[in-house]
Parts: sequence; C-alpha cells; structure tokens
Amino acid sequence: MPVRKRFGQHFLHDRSVISRIVQAISPAAGERVVEIGPGRGALTFALLERLPSLDAVEIDRDLAARLQTDPRAAGRLRLHVGDALATDYVALRGDGPPLRIVGNLPYNISTPLLFHLLHQRGAVADMYFMLQKEVVDRMTARPGGKAYGRLSVMLAAHADVERLFDVGPGSFKPPPKVWSSVVRVRPLGAPAFDFGSDAALRSLVTTAFSHRRKTLKNGLQDLLSADEIAACGIDPSLRPEVLEPAQFGRLAASLHGRREAAKTPTS
Repeated sequence: MPVRKRFGQHFLHDRSVISRIVQAISPAAGERVVEIGPGRGALTFALLERLPSLDAVEIDRDLAARLQTDPRAAGRLRLHVGDALATDYVALRGDGPPLRIVGNLPYNISTPLLFHLLHQRGAVADMYFMLQKEVVDRMTARPGGKAYGRLSVMLAAHADVERLFDVGPGSFKPPPKVWSSVVRVRPLGAPAFDFGSDAALRSLVTTAFSHRRKTLKNGLQDLLSADEIAACGIDPSLRPEVLEPAQFGRLAASLHGRREAAKTPTS
C-alpha cells in the first residue's frame, strides 16, 4: 500500500523498538488503551498480544479498512475512523478508567495534538508517543536553551514529561529525514504551580516567546507593565528563555487578576 503523504505517515517496522514501547507502556487487562494513528498495525497487534481489546483512532480510511479486515482484530479492535485532533477523549472514556494513549504520531500534528489532549487531561492517565526528536527536545527543555519555549512551559504546568529513548530513521518505512524519540507524558492531578487560568498562561507564554529576543518589559508590554512584572518578583529586563515555568505562572496569575479586575464594574 502506498504511503499517503498528506497524512505525514512513516510506518514503524522495527520489532525491537516496538517491543521497547510495549514494555514501557506495560499494558494490563482492565485498562483502556487508545492508539492514535495505528497505520498498518505494527504496534496495534503487539499491544493486542497483551490486551483483550484496544481502541484506535485512524484518519486514513484505506488503512482503517485494512485493519478492520485483519483476523487479529476480530472482536478486539474498536476502530474510530476520524481525526485525532477532533476526537472527544472525554466522551471516548465515558464512565470507564482514564485513557492510556499511545501512538507513532505524524510530525505535522504532534504539537497541536498534545495541546488538544492536555485540554482534556482529566480523561487521560498517561501518553506514550513517538515524536520527532526536535519536538521532544522542546517538551523536555529547561530554561536557558534554544529548545525552551511555549511547549516546555505549558507542559511543565500540567504534566510530568520524560524522554524514554531515541529512534533512528531506519526503524520506519519510508525512513524520515530526522531522528525520533519516544516520550511519556503523565498529566498531573493538580497544576504544578499557580497560573490564574489556562487562558492567561497561554496568552502570556505565547506572547513572551513570540518576542524571545526582547526583554520581558518590551515583549509583554501589551499584557503587563514593567511595574507589574517587578511586583511578581521578576526582573523586567530578563528575556523569557531564562524564566522557570513557575515564574511564568506568577506572571500569568497577575495577568489573570488584571483581566478579572477589568470585568468588575466600577460604582
């Protein structure tokens, strides 16, 4: 079957890598595992060797049809044909246990899908993804480096992120031009630090890193004044890439407070 390039597919075929992923997930009966982008089923059927059933979300109708007719899937694979970016994971969970989500993700949807899942994190126990190594570098980055940015901070607020291992291009058909990494993301039961609201943190961090070469005073001038930044215990002359995630949280909480105050009518 030819690769459908519009979906950015690179099919994992390396049995040793597949085994390492399954071992890392360690799926057990009674858990609700959801695979995003099962493709040709290499990871799917490895998981079904450990599970009585599995859910899978696949956007490619040709691949979905191929999986549905595979005898190994009979009565065990619940296939949802559609876009993972539009899937309601809260509804998919229903009254069951939190979802364990896995997948070899197309590089072009990885970041928006992570944010989509974080928005529905109450339905998710953990996530195991194969992603472009550069994306995982950004997910796990610490302050001070070029990889540190919006994704690093937003994930730090809501999840524990751990790189598990790297995977070379030869493990895929066709081989991509870049290395990949397997990462584990575990949503936190409560935010790692106070940030006022998701909307405030998102606005603050997005704006800050859109002007990462500017000082906070200049880059955030449309959101917070230099005095408001200083009132958070943060030097307004710093650049965003040196701030810890919790410091962004203090700035976001200040922005949230300002926005709430603006909603309150004056007498």
